[in-house]
Amino acid sequence: MTTKAVRYNEFGGIDVLRIDEVERPEPGREQVLVRVKAAGINPSEAVIRTGALVDMFPSAFPSGQGSDLAGVIEEVGAGVGGFSPDDEVIGFSNNRAAQAELVLVEVGDLVHKPEHVSWAVAGGLYVVGVTAWGAVNSVHLEPGDTVVISGAAGGVGSLAVQLAHRTGATVIGLASEDNHEWLRSHGVLPVAYGDGVGDRIRTAAPGGVDAFIDTYGSGYVELALALGVATERIDTIADYAAAAKYGVKTDGGSEAGPGAEILAELARLIADGQLELPIANSYPLTQVREAYTELERRHTRGKIVLTP
Repeated sequence: MTTKAVRYNEFGGIDVLRIDEVERPEPGREQVLVRVKAAGINPSEAVIRTGALVDMFPSAFPSGQGSDLAGVIEEVGAGVGGFSPDDEVIGFSNNRAAQAELVLVEVGDLVHKPEHVSWAVAGGLYVVGVTAWGAVNSVHLEPGDTVVISGAAGGVGSLAVQLAHRTGATVIGLASEDNHEWLRSHGVLPVAYGDGVGDRIRTAAPGGVDAFIDTYGSGYVELALALGVATERIDTIADYAAAAKYGVKTDGGSEAGPGAEILAELARLIADGQLELPIANSYPLTQVREAYTELERRHTRGKIVLTP
């Protein structure tokens, strides 16, 4: 029996992506086979696909793609406890395999999906959620602090501004005008990016800026330093060259802590209405190229997901 999965046979642009018929996976010990309802896509996957990070993320071809997923358990392997066929779950794949109809997941990388979390949100939650959690924790926010977050309406940014707001800090979100009302509705002070952004931040924060979280790159580390933010309270998830040059943090992802525990807490906050992950668009698996075309424009609010 075969099933569909996203694959590519060489490094390159969006045009190397294809949908292959592959053998149905069989769960091994402590593995679970999940029928995917939604799988998120992320900028890091697009960079890995180009080969730009081959030293950090070597690839064996044909390569799959994707980490985020949510779906229904189809089958469980030996030694699996706490999960059964037909359970609705959220999880992640460390094997770049989530963008597929059926995915093998280690049982420790799964949590139960709360009833009031949609499939699209669940399927797009892991990477951006854990990254936002790690980035916010890394700058040690306290009530009364002021933090600036670039890319404030993007996948990571849209969660980071909300998590930062929950600490009691004043949150300034850098985003296009189209996203300002959404930011205001989540307790964030919006500031337009572009020429003059430093002056606009100084006007919005007359008492100064205590911390800076960069989810976008393109000079924001330098801007944070120019605003007088201490290096230990600057975190970038997008500009590793600047981080190495200036000694700022690059926390997010695995540095945040156990992924499944954080994923479960984020899902609970969403189910309780205390957190929102905006879904910019959903595409069928067969339109994976169109999904990444939209993603790489870098103007989406929240997440784009694939629906196998």
